Amino acid sequence: MKTLTLATLLALSATLTVPAAARQLTIDDVAALNRVGTPVLSKDGRWLVWAQRETDVAADRGRYDVWRLDLSRPGAQPMRLAADPQLDENEPQIVGTTVYFTADDAVWSVPVTGGTPRRLTDFKGGLNGFKVAPTGDRLLVWADRRPGAPSLEPATDKRPANAGSGRTYDQLFVRHWDTWADGTRSQLFVLPLTATGARGNGRALAPTLLGDTPSKPFGGAEEVNWSPDGRTVYFALREPGRIEPLSTNLDIFAVPADASAPPTNLSSANQGTDTQPSVSPDGRRLAWLAMRRAGYEADRYVVTVRDLATGKTVSLTERWDRSPASLQWAPDSRSLYVTADDTQETPLFQVDATTGHVTRLTGEGHVSGVAVGARSVVVSMDSLTAPGDFYRVGAQRGVTRLTSVNAGKLAGIDMPTVERFSFKGANNDTAWGYAVHPFGAVGTVPIAFMVHGGPQGSSNNSWSYRWNPAVFAGAGYGLVAVDFHGSTGYGQAFTDAIRNNWGGWPLEDLQKGLAAATAKFPWLDAGNACALGASYGGYMMNWIEGRWPDRFKCIVQHDGVFDARAMAYETEELWFDEWEHGGKAYFQDPQAFEKWNPVNYVDKWKTPQLVITGEKDFRIPYTQGLAAFTALQRRGIPSRLLVFPNENHWVLKPSNSRQWYREVLGWMDRWTKGAGAQ
Repeated sequence: MKTLTLATLLALSATLTVPAAARQLTIDDVAALNRVGTPVLSKDGRWLVWAQRETDVAADRGRYDVWRLDLSRPGAQPMRLAADPQLDENEPQIVGTTVYFTADDAVWSVPVTGGTPRRLTDFKGGLNGFKVAPTGDRLLVWADRRPGAPSLEPATDKRPANAGSGRTYDQLFVRHWDTWADGTRSQLFVLPLTATGARGNGRALAPTLLGDTPSKPFGGAEEVNWSPDGRTVYFALREPGRIEPLSTNLDIFAVPADASAPPTNLSSANQGTDTQPSVSPDGRRLAWLAMRRAGYEADRYVVTVRDLATGKTVSLTERWDRSPASLQWAPDSRSLYVTADDTQETPLFQVDATTGHVTRLTGEGHVSGVAVGARSVVVSMDSLTAPGDFYRVGAQRGVTRLTSVNAGKLAGIDMPTVERFSFKGANNDTAWGYAVHPFGAVGTVPIAFMVHGGPQGSSNNSWSYRWNPAVFAGAGYGLVAVDFHGSTGYGQAFTDAIRNNWGGWPLEDLQKGLAAATAKFPWLDAGNACALGASYGGYMMNWIEGRWPDRFKCIVQHDGVFDARAMAYETEELWFDEWEHGGKAYFQDPQAFEKWNPVNYVDKWKTPQLVITGEKDFRIPYTQGLAAFTALQRRGIPSRLLVFPNENHWVLKPSNSRQWYREVLGWMDRWTKGAGAQ
């Protein structure tokens, strides 16, 4: 195929088939799209394998199959490799010519050339993930079991009959993200892998360590890795201590794969996060990502490399003011591939393993997954106007498209256009934003002013299934998003600037950014705008209610902090809330929390607000949303409350996602286009 720039490929992504009549994108279109998982390459680079999610509307869920593509055959088309309609085949990996994957709480295998999948494991109690040794003779499994469990065999329930349903706890965490603690931990177990499978319950690799590996709630296979010779397992783990929610101190451990010795902590000197261990193909060096500051979950990651023979460790990217999110070694062990936010893009970079010199390999777009083979690098990539597909990365930021998994579903849909802008924000720093223009819109359009969460995140050039700018454009809105102080991709000082400053510089950036956008783009109706945001963006909606009360026709607030005092005692990861307000608990420094507390300005609230929350949200508990709604109702402000009993901090179920958009767009339409707009 001809090599094109990424910008050209992403522009073509939704127009591969152009029918006579086109239409706007809707949430029903987005909910029905196929989603590609992380790419996996065979060692020789011939086979590309991945898990692909398809929406099962009737069951209100996504289901998964394993797909493959033969990269050695020009024009080859993707084919299903494992697709039992009764199973979810997921998390594929390749060792030799065999593809391994999970389904039905077990590990399976199938030849990469095709065949009948075979179940390899028979242990009970489920698993969270696995990795096959590069030598193909051992299977590493991580699963939730009681601390100190010697094997995968589930513990028997010794609770007496009629004991009661109450849960008891003696220390935090009592709940995390969306799950109450049940006394189990994610632990590592190894099983021998033979021609007959990986039978039995295996053996625990680190039963003396107390913690979760991979970490919860979001850690995965990137936190666990084999050495090339299959003799050692490296993993990241946070030992909890007395109050686990105060610690971000993950460390890198090494343990013999035969469990002949206890684990060794390789990063004990660093009190911040150490994660994603990866051994060079020649077996000589171990790389990982390290944060320096304890208690700060959004500190800059630095690629750290340890000589396994001498123990000498170097901070390879110390001089590069970006924060890598992933890393993989090149086959020759001379460089690493990393991804990192960079001015509203998330490119792929190559880092020289000796000098630390960084080379950018892709241009526009969001690289969400990377696979490295002997002859090629393949990435999964998306943008604001294109869902994820696979691309082969070439020289000079050139990429070759390999898949078009949603070409048929997007045929006939006109995507909006995206225009970037910059402006002088708070502290006279340059800030960036973008405006999304509905395709074919004539005249001015109302504004959807979207504020990202995190707060250490970015309104970047990426596709979203929850807050999708193209869907708002499809509904007739000009969406504006600004990367305020605290955003990622502009250097660590810009990211750090939001600490003790939640309602200060970020609000100033948002005010100046919206003014800059309406001045630059005459198609935006400056006097007809709604603001919306979730998580920190939801906090900002409550802050805007009291500190910028006359600007917007309406507000949409999702999972936002309403009362900083209650939040400090109700949230689960205390390290986040305490770091953001100076590093102390509320009772130690209440003024740090009260300075930016939205509840203190309820007397100024006047803007109609839609409040959304999930009952399983333990990050910003639903009581925060309920309190905000109570304040709105008591002040007589037009308001509406949407509560999802089966959602956490996010909205994930297809039917709930569609309801979310109906409610949000309906609320915005009422105040910008309907009777409330007058």
